Amino acid sequence: MAWYLDSHIHLSDPTYATGISYIIQQMEALKMRACCVSMDNESSLATLNLAKSSDHVLPFVGIHPECADDDHLESMVNLIEENHEIISGIGEIGLDPSHATDGDPSRQIKVFETLLSLSEKYAKPVSIHSRKSLDKIFEIMSSYDASHALLHWFDGSKKSLSVAMDMGFYVSYGPVMIYANDKQALLSKTNPSKILVETDGPVRFSRCFEMKSGQISFIPSVIFCAAKILGKSFDEMSSILEENSKSYLGTC
Repeated sequence: MAWYLDSHIHLSDPTYATGISYIIQQMEALKMRACCVSMDNESSLATLNLAKSSDHVLPFVGIHPECADDDHLESMVNLIEENHEIISGIGEIGLDPSHATDGDPSRQIKVFETLLSLSEKYAKPVSIHSRKSLDKIFEIMSSYDASHALLHWFDGSKKSLSVAMDMGFYVSYGPVMIYANDKQALLSKTNPSKILVETDGPVRFSRCFEMKSGQISFIPSVIFCAAKILGKSFDEMSSILEENSKSYLGTC
């Protein structure tokens, strides 16, 4: 039986606090692992603490572009330097113009590039937020190694997907793909060896998910949908995703 990976979820978010013990039990029973991403220094510390409870929780630390205007970069650099041996990856990092102070992206870019440099120094995968900023992400990443970089919740055009594939990025698709034709079309054009799946919980999902926060248990449904789109069985798709996960994480 393959193991499954949620490549991007905020398990240290307070939304999950009361049920986290059950979630971890569920992950262990279902052979599921999760890249537990962080938003800032506080959530990164919470993520590292959570990872102590189970080796199914893979801790990613970083500063989300929403938080990049806070002057906490030095503290984050120190946290990564001091914990690089136990950190699984760096994220969620990236760019987002909707969160840039006075429309100035310079602070976000400085944070992003600093954390990318640390990811290369310690050979860690990165989980990248790229909302409305793919062209700038591509420009910056041309100077960095994209072979262990994930464009989480990929929402670009087919043209930008082609660029991402040429540069060697991984891209991930989540529960919204189950009911969104545009996401299904993008998946069909994605190199199968570069596909990952995620929930991005605690984001809530409509339709069949009844506005529930993303749960680890949604992942098999996302895999089933991906398998159907690519004309594969569930087991075949699961095996592909397992190999992709190992490659992304640098464990193969």
